[in-house]
Amino acid sequence: MIRIAVPDLVSNSYFPAIAAVELGFFKSEGLDASIDLLFPVPKTFEALRDGQLDFVVGSAHATLLAFPDWKGAKLLAAVAQHTYWFLVIRSDLSPQRGDLNIVKGLRIGAAPGVNLSLQRLLQEAGIDPEKNNVRIMPIPGAAGPNVSFGLSAAKALEEGKLDGFWANGVGCEVALRRGIGTMILDVRRGDGPPPARHYTFSALVATEKRIQEEPDTAAAAIRALMKAHKALKKDINLATEVGRKRFPAAEAELIAELIRRDLPYYDPTIAEEKVNSMNRFAQDIGLLSAPVPYNQVVAAQFSHLWREPV
Repeated sequence: MIRIAVPDLVSNSYFPAIAAVELGFFKSEGLDASIDLLFPVPKTFEALRDGQLDFVVGSAHATLLAFPDWKGAKLLAAVAQHTYWFLVIRSDLSPQRGDLNIVKGLRIGAAPGVNLSLQRLLQEAGIDPEKNNVRIMPIPGAAGPNVSFGLSAAKALEEGKLDGFWANGVGCEVALRRGIGTMILDVRRGDGPPPARHYTFSALVATEKRIQEEPDTAAAAIRALMKAHKALKKDINLATEVGRKRFPAAEAELIAELIRRDLPYYDPTIAEEKVNSMNRFAQDIGLLSAPVPYNQVVAAQFSHLWREPV
């Protein structure tokens, strides 16, 4: 059994990997695979490092939380392009899209590891979280191994335990549809300081040990992911089919719309410029001590697969 984990399950962020398992694309590549939730982000990558998992699908830069200076793990493919979190603020505060000054004095929920990107984004927008009393904090009720972060964030916002959150598209959509939150930043689509779009991206990650010892398995995982990309682009209703297998009922019915919006970003390519931008961000937040070459970050021996038909 190939063991895959994601740091958030009821989410659009890592959905192609979930679909690759549930729609049988790993099986078609000769791999019997499971995909499960392991939260928070640092724990997900630590489990990969400790040999408890075969692959992780998560934020590319978060690999550094368990593999300092990109030693011991590499990126196999992008699950989707660009930074993919949304900033949502309580609707009763009358926030306006793009106006980050609203966060001053507020309590903003963010997952461990993910909080670093929000802090850097605010700094690049000229907002010092400490001086401006922006309390970036864990989501109340989001502890435990089976927590879906975006849903917990929307619930905490609704209960008044937070003034806003930095989380995935499902959490954002739930808050918007309930009328409790307003989305002020969609970084993937260009909101916020320009560097923020290139902080990170969702990626398929493996240890160097697995890549060296089982290169065929790594290649098969990349192809399975790409088959899911292709299938979802061809028939968006497959997203609902997958959602009904793995999500609560309400979120299963809204996932197809979120995936439809994300389809333009379903490209497995990891460009050198993308890695350079990510590593600059990682240095800025203290996760990386010095620049490293592309081939230390990406398993480039598989890059030809990104361009091949599946």
